[in-house]
Amino acid sequence: MDPWVGDPLNGNSIFVLLKFAVLPIAKVLVMCALGLLLASSYIGILPAPSRQQLSKLVFSLFLPCLIFTQLGKAVTIEKIFEWWFIPVNIVLASTLGCIVGYAVAYMVKPPPEFFNFTVVMIGIGNIGNIPLVIIGAICREKGNPFEHPETCNANGVAYISFGQWVGAVIVYTYVYSMLAPPLKPKELGGSMSPEIVVANESQETNEVISVSHESTDSVALLIANDAPPPKPQGWKLLKTLLSHGRIRDIFQPPVVASLLGLLFGCVPLLRGFIFTEHSFLYFFFDSLNILGDATIPCIMLVLGGNLVGGAGASKLGLRTTVAIVATRLLIIPLIGVAVVLTAEKMGFLPVGNLIFKFVLLLQHTMPSSILAGAVTNLRGHAEKEASAILFYEHILAVFSMAGWLVFYINVLFQPS
Repeated sequence: MDPWVGDPLNGNSIFVLLKFAVLPIAKVLVMCALGLLLASSYIGILPAPSRQQLSKLVFSLFLPCLIFTQLGKAVTIEKIFEWWFIPVNIVLASTLGCIVGYAVAYMVKPPPEFFNFTVVMIGIGNIGNIPLVIIGAICREKGNPFEHPETCNANGVAYISFGQWVGAVIVYTYVYSMLAPPLKPKELGGSMSPEIVVANESQETNEVISVSHESTDSVALLIANDAPPPKPQGWKLLKTLLSHGRIRDIFQPPVVASLLGLLFGCVPLLRGFIFTEHSFLYFFFDSLNILGDATIPCIMLVLGGNLVGGAGASKLGLRTTVAIVATRLLIIPLIGVAVVLTAEKMGFLPVGNLIFKFVLLLQHTMPSSILAGAVTNLRGHAEKEASAILFYEHILAVFSMAGWLVFYINVLFQPS
């Protein structure tokens, strides 16, 4: 009997378990190694500016195409009610992770300006990019433990995409608030220097003088037009709301693609136009599907290329860095196993849907969120520390994820 062929449900071969747990990580390693090689000084095809542009292309085009095609094709109104625990799982993962993050931060006592940063990097995981890679690598194998390769990949991507919008809302609300730069001494109530006080008083005096010299005509004009300005309505109100920076950040291309996928998948008329083979607009779906196929290899090439510069400088300290990495990669997944198995026992998960449960477990297993690292750049605080944490986590996650995948598959296929 071929040791690589067997039934993982009946435990016929330990090699089958290792094949579907370790080989996906090996594929990730190969793609990252190629990205690292292309970004090295020996070849130089993928320098930092090129990686930045490729990341923007993935984020703005390839990933939204993948989400829209896979989610829209798989989702229906009935399945939305069946998949309700996916966003709940993400909220639970973030909440419990941040509670653990607070406990770890109190114990290891990071530098005060990085306390909230420690909590965020422990509590908020990458729920999108790397799970897509893992699912794609597993589902490509014929005889995988889940479903037919095409069905496995389509459903897995749909489940991951269904939670994308929740993750984006968490990052650009809670994480954005947590990663605010620390207050400066004068903002903390400290006394200002005499020069600053004099300057402020002089500025206020000049403002009062300029107001006092206003003409009576201007005052009369103000009195005549004391009615409040009209409030924007309809489309203008929507544009005003969307122009607000935080709301605009939440509606990133992957989130918009998720919402459009839900809309087109749940409305039968729209679904028939695009997702039905030989339909009028099926060529549009096929074009987007081809673009979406470029997502995973591009993500891995960029990730590997970003490792070429090393961890960089960081003020966190060794103890805090080790605590963040170890907690995120070893302790948080254990909490995730407890959450998912409890939800299964309470009947919250679709019965017999193994790939659904596997995606839920993956959402607890990933390194810290790359989007959280992007928010540090947006806020201008802890950018180098975020780069260092993401570097160490993605190096060590290759090994931790292999171990967790072995454990998950063993739990999933444990004979009852």
